[in-house]
Amino acid sequence: MTQHGRFLPYHGRVLALPAVGALLLTAACSGGGDGGGDTENGFSLTYATSNNLDSPYELLAEAYMEENPDVTIELAPQPNDRYGETLRTQLQAGNAPDIVQTSPGSGQSRGILPLAEAGFLEPLDGVAADLVASGSEALFYYEDVLYGQPVDLTVTGFVYNATAADALEVGTFPEQTSDLLDLCGTLTDDGASVIALAGAAPPNTGMTAMSVAATRVYADAPDWNQQRADGEVTFADSAGWKDALETVVELNDSGCFQPGAEGGGFDAITNGLVQGTSLGAFVPGGTASELQSAAPDQEFVIEAFPPADGGDPFVLASSNYSLSLNASSERKQAAQDFLDWAAEPEQAQLFADLSGVLPVTGVDGLDLSGTAYEPVADLVQSGSYTALPNASWPNQSVYDELSTGVQGLLTGQNTVDDVLAAMDDAWEK
Repeated sequence: MTQHGRFLPYHGRVLALPAVGALLLTAACSGGGDGGGDTENGFSLTYATSNNLDSPYELLAEAYMEENPDVTIELAPQPNDRYGETLRTQLQAGNAPDIVQTSPGSGQSRGILPLAEAGFLEPLDGVAADLVASGSEALFYYEDVLYGQPVDLTVTGFVYNATAADALEVGTFPEQTSDLLDLCGTLTDDGASVIALAGAAPPNTGMTAMSVAATRVYADAPDWNQQRADGEVTFADSAGWKDALETVVELNDSGCFQPGAEGGGFDAITNGLVQGTSLGAFVPGGTASELQSAAPDQEFVIEAFPPADGGDPFVLASSNYSLSLNASSERKQAAQDFLDWAAEPEQAQLFADLSGVLPVTGVDGLDLSGTAYEPVADLVQSGSYTALPNASWPNQSVYDELSTGVQGLLTGQNTVDDVLAAMDDAWEK
């Protein structure tokens, strides 16, 4: 088991800036093309948030304003579970902030490709292009034009409270699914759970299923999404996807989730992991840093979800977040100046430090020993990972069917076959 008291952030500047959330949130209005701003250099920025901790976007904005005192940045954070719909509504109404947080690809309502296709996003200049990883261009470009600037390399695995695990005498992290299921039964008897699940929040149920599918589907077939696009496979006929969802059912039946998980929100994850009543959750790796700030006496690390017996570990890792420019903004130059600044290596590193993710470039040269990423360092640096599967799904509906379908699996209202068939139907829309 890992030792307590280690320095979790992988670089020395995590949360080095002062906490400025209260100051910045006073300007958290929806600042569209003509909204707010005390100077011609001001602009507005919106992003998703799922807790009350300081957002890295807030802290990055503060750093920019410290360097540029004539600039005022209006922040408009939105709840994560409603962010995509809220953003699209604002874009359609013409009153969205100047810079908007987006996601690569087309599989989410905030996805770059559908927003660019709808004419909501402004093309970006060549500085952002340098941050797009080779092979992922299709997630950031629409009709050969760049519309999103990646800001991170996010490992999405299993954020794990090592301190709580030690207190419960768990021992080493389970290496295979059968070991984890045995542990679930033991912890249930102790009034704890292995997994905290926000079952009422579709983003988390979908993320849970995709994280399990990493080892069941994409470890053996990294190009599975392309095979699906080519009509060579389907969800319904995929043994890997069926195994992934059956594993979710087995986790539920084995008491791996906290009591009442089907009705849990994101607070169930935050509270469960900080209080040690749950050991881990399927959330982006940056959450480990946020939890560490909330509970500095505990140690949070990122583990790979145990593969099926005999399988190899595999994780999800990609640029999951990006920034885009609102096409209707009347303050494009000020907004573009900020994006150019954020693309510089020092700021790319700063964002990674602040958010607890890995930098968008240069991860191969990082020493991740003694950090939250140590358990998955070899996987990330050897390429044993794939991007979030839904990033390259053709539309948001496929992920919606997965997310709500998992909710139905938890309540017994859906079967695995129902969910997979619905995902296939959504793919063809």
